[in-house]
Amino acid sequence: MSAAGASLRGGFAGRRDAKRRKAAAKRRARPLEYSLLLTATMCLVAFGVVMVFSASSSAALLGDNGDGAYFLKRTLMFGAIGLVALRLLSVHGLNAIRQMTPALLAVSFAMLLLVMVPGVGAEVNGASRWLVAGPIQVQPSEIAKVALLLYGASLLAERPKMTRDLRGMMPLLSVAGIACLLIVIEPDLGTAMVTAFSIAALLVAAGAKLRHLAVIAGILLLFVVLAVLIEPYRMARLTTFLNPSADASGAGFQSTQASIALGSGGLFGVGLGESVQKAFYLPEAHTDMIAAVVGEELGLLGITVLVGLYMLLGYAGFRTAQKAKDRYGRLLAAALTAMILIQASINLFAVLGLAPLTGVTLPFVSYGNSSLIVTLASVGLLLNIAGGGRASSSASRRRPSDPRRSMRLIDGGGGRAPGGDRRRRHGGTRGSGTSGRRRAR
Repeated sequence: MSAAGASLRGGFAGRRDAKRRKAAAKRRARPLEYSLLLTATMCLVAFGVVMVFSASSSAALLGDNGDGAYFLKRTLMFGAIGLVALRLLSVHGLNAIRQMTPALLAVSFAMLLLVMVPGVGAEVNGASRWLVAGPIQVQPSEIAKVALLLYGASLLAERPKMTRDLRGMMPLLSVAGIACLLIVIEPDLGTAMVTAFSIAALLVAAGAKLRHLAVIAGILLLFVVLAVLIEPYRMARLTTFLNPSADASGAGFQSTQASIALGSGGLFGVGLGESVQKAFYLPEAHTDMIAAVVGEELGLLGITVLVGLYMLLGYAGFRTAQKAKDRYGRLLAAALTAMILIQASINLFAVLGLAPLTGVTLPFVSYGNSSLIVTLASVGLLLNIAGGGRASSSASRRRPSDPRRSMRLIDGGGGRAPGGDRRRRHGGTRGSGTSGRRRAR
């Protein structure tokens, strides 16, 4: 019995060692882009956790719950959920998510409609953007923008000729236009702009012509102007962007305080946790204005590190798109990378006073439960593509197998199609029959 037990234990140990060696070999085989994506993402998440606590502790302590770590706890909880999603999608998520795309798109549209139903959508600061279930808040627009990119990448991968003219692109543009309209109605013009720019980046990656993109951009610009003119607060944001000091205590208050925070930080900042603007002057310091707190506490050096991490992620993401094994992977990697960079650029430009305020969060860094989970899940898909993952198309799943091809594979390529020359299997050549003998005479 002891010998048998020792043999059994040895067998288990051998299998365990084999698994470890296989996992180690897989890690060594991962491309550079995989490591860069994972490193940049983890650094941004860690950076965000520290800055959310720093930016929110004072306001949370003086708030209703009196817990200075309230937003930190929620960020850690939802960040853990996002990291689990990242892990699952990075291992075997690409094929599954492509099959789930129609259902995911339908659910996101249903949620965009539900959020506008009185009593269902939660209204905060005059905007109805969230669905609330107990302690969980879901922002449907965050899910919708990724669902649209998944749908667009799948559609353009299966029908590459769509980008030849505007009429061919109408199925994608119509769906994206309806989704953006629902997001604007919430109102959430910033997320609608991120979605529209991301769809444009997807079309560029798919090979759309510049003149067609110019027409689409003109139409979008017209709708943005109309959206600004309809809502007085958007018009006020635009005018104060042009001259913030004209209404420094009103519509230009947030922009002015962000500028003061950035100016106070100087080159190296006033020190982590030492910001004055976050506690008394800067509204929403832990959400869309968190970059201003970074600039005040960590200075120009902190902003530079932050921008450098996004540049690293962008480089790795676009390199992943270049090296993807199939068209779907290339388009999806380019679109998801562009989405993250576009959202980060809009937020940073607004904080730095280079663009009007839009309320868009800074990916991975700002407090935002839905944004953090969705963005980490998007990185999981990028990691899957970087690791060599590919998704089978619906067309290939539906296409029946060719019996003639199967025959050729079985007999080593010697099978003949109906009506072919039987003698070719035995080394005969075309024309070796009667006509060949006549030529020999």
